[in-house]
Amino acid sequence: MELREILRPDATLPALLEGYAWLPDLVRRSGGAPVRTRLMGRPAIALHGLDAVPFFYDEQHIARRSALPGPVLDTLFGRGAVHTLDGPAHRARKALFVSLLKDPEGVDGLAGRAVKEWDTAVAEWAHRPRIELFTETSVLITRAVCDWAGVPRGEEDGRATARDLVAMVDGFATAGPRHWRARSARTRQEARLRALIEDIRGNGTERSGSALHAVALHRDDDGLLDAHTAAVEVLNIIRPTAAVAWFMAFAAHAMHRWPRQRELLREGGPADAEAFAHEVRRFYPFAPFLGGVAVRDLEWRGERIAEGTLVLLDVYGHHHDPAIWPDPYVFEPARFTDGGPAGSDLLIPQGGGDTATGHRCPGEDVTVALLKALVPRLARLEHGVPPQDLSIPLRRIPTRPVDGFLLAALPARTG
Repeated sequence: MELREILRPDATLPALLEGYAWLPDLVRRSGGAPVRTRLMGRPAIALHGLDAVPFFYDEQHIARRSALPGPVLDTLFGRGAVHTLDGPAHRARKALFVSLLKDPEGVDGLAGRAVKEWDTAVAEWAHRPRIELFTETSVLITRAVCDWAGVPRGEEDGRATARDLVAMVDGFATAGPRHWRARSARTRQEARLRALIEDIRGNGTERSGSALHAVALHRDDDGLLDAHTAAVEVLNIIRPTAAVAWFMAFAAHAMHRWPRQRELLREGGPADAEAFAHEVRRFYPFAPFLGGVAVRDLEWRGERIAEGTLVLLDVYGHHHDPAIWPDPYVFEPARFTDGGPAGSDLLIPQGGGDTATGHRCPGEDVTVALLKALVPRLARLEHGVPPQDLSIPLRRIPTRPVDGFLLAALPARTG
């Protein structure tokens, strides 16, 4: 390792303090050139641009297995998760997720369950002066995905499970109370799911045909998954689904900030809802960047990348780069109509590359289907937006509207 790499100051603290703006600011100051830095004591290089996406997702270049730090595994993904695998092992495990999460009939079934939960929740909301949309959608989506996956909802009719799933996502990129809540939540849910998996293996066909059953009996090349790893992978089905609550809060924010978009959703059809969903995923901050490790000495844009270097892909900056997206700070769903760039390496909120063989999230179809089903119902919901903090702090990862987006029932009309 070169001396200048050893002496380069570590940027872990600035990354934590500056949040989503940290990497785009570095890239901007570099004029788009690769940015060298250090994270968690390791030499790192940040890549940006359309050509960075296929380079990053080429397994001949970048491995994910050794890139995920322990705190992220202990909160967001879990030890032994598919995200920690590369090569044939990753493809074999991911085939399980693809079979469950990219089956059109299964995706439609999950979206249908979410719609029923939404309608039930709306009837209950009518009797409350106000609700926090983020929390309430996390609960109804958790109920839907648990029922769909064959997982018991848990205590408080799914509310306790929803709190744990949200905590795992909310605490992965921070220190302090949020992080420890995330660890505790994962420990609880892994233990609960492990018991269910052991019950299936011991008693045969209970919950046969469910996602829980499929994961419990899945075999990698090395045989049946150990019960802990199987529990981790069940969580990697239900946890990201519950995280759609972040996008629902952003969707409400967009409708409030640009009322015309709400009217278009009320008047439009499925194509308009899908375009809106994609623009929410592009415009609003979710994943700041992704990381991997160079598997050998590489070169990108003439820049040498030594084997073992941490390689970062600038996701938030990618979605707001005027060289990639015209008027990137304008919220415009129309950019995704008529065969727009959804599903390509232009739009990478849930990863890039190929879904079946690469690291693009197989749950992307589920995310889009849920948003496509729920945002028109949100647009048609009669509600008011009471005074609240609607800011979305970019220093917080993951971020959302500060007050979770409060909705108030509209007063009854008279006369």
